[in-house]
Amino acid sequence: MPTLRTLQSGDEASLEAFLLQHSDTSMFLHSNWRAAGLLDQGARFQGTYVAAYTNESIVAVAAHFWNGMIIVQAPVYLPEVVQAVVAQSGRAISGISGPAAQVEATKSVLGLSNRTTQLDESEILFSLILRDLQIPQALASAKVQCRLPHPEELELLTEWRVAYSMETLGQRDTPSLKPVCRLAIEAYQTTAMHWVLLAGDTPVSYSAFNASLPDIVQIGGVWTPPLLRGKGYAKSVVAGSLLDARSQGVKRAILFTGHNNQAAQAVYRGIGFLPTGEKYGLVLFEETQT
Repeated sequence: MPTLRTLQSGDEASLEAFLLQHSDTSMFLHSNWRAAGLLDQGARFQGTYVAAYTNESIVAVAAHFWNGMIIVQAPVYLPEVVQAVVAQSGRAISGISGPAAQVEATKSVLGLSNRTTQLDESEILFSLILRDLQIPQALASAKVQCRLPHPEELELLTEWRVAYSMETLGQRDTPSLKPVCRLAIEAYQTTAMHWVLLAGDTPVSYSAFNASLPDIVQIGGVWTPPLLRGKGYAKSVVAGSLLDARSQGVKRAILFTGHNNQAAQAVYRGIGFLPTGEKYGLVLFEETQT
């Protein structure tokens, strides 16, 4: 049997060594601990991490984050780390993400397989080496411009985030949705991790990095208002964000999108992304489980 341990300050090197073995499906785990450390006081990006060790090396980890998400990277000993982290954190469960097969196993281990979900997908994982980025002509010719948002644009981007959450994540238009979306947009603004595309002076598309490391970023939250779709704006805003990242030394980008989202897949393939062959699971539950 493995040794289970709740990670704390001093365990960063062991966690880093393990996550680097599974980099494409560990971006949330990797980015969150680097942003907020291993102490869990309920702040944004913080979580409780439980790892399984064999021979003093981590072989599996599960984390339960401030927002209720359980994120797994447990090719072995998944039941042990998942059950331990839920017991240790004492948090409600809002969703699960990680390698697709592990997400399904986590639902089963926690008795959540029949719980109502707002989203439950096994998504295609895509990767791009940034030196191979294909820059859309509209961006290359400055017909459109991609930049960090200005403060006066954040209210519009909050509205877009609400629309994205409802269309893409299956969330309901509850009184709490807009405040949550505003906090997310403000956090992206503080960390300079989101971009807006402009045609003339008009914002037309949006993209963000939902996880970031010095050498790799993960794209999320791409949104173009329905009436502006079909004009290549999504390609340009994603490419523009990656040009910015590349200028800062980032070497690679990844993202995941649904099997049935052909439009999104065409956007990403159009700038050079290719499937890695791995599947990423994302489950969001209808209401918080206590």
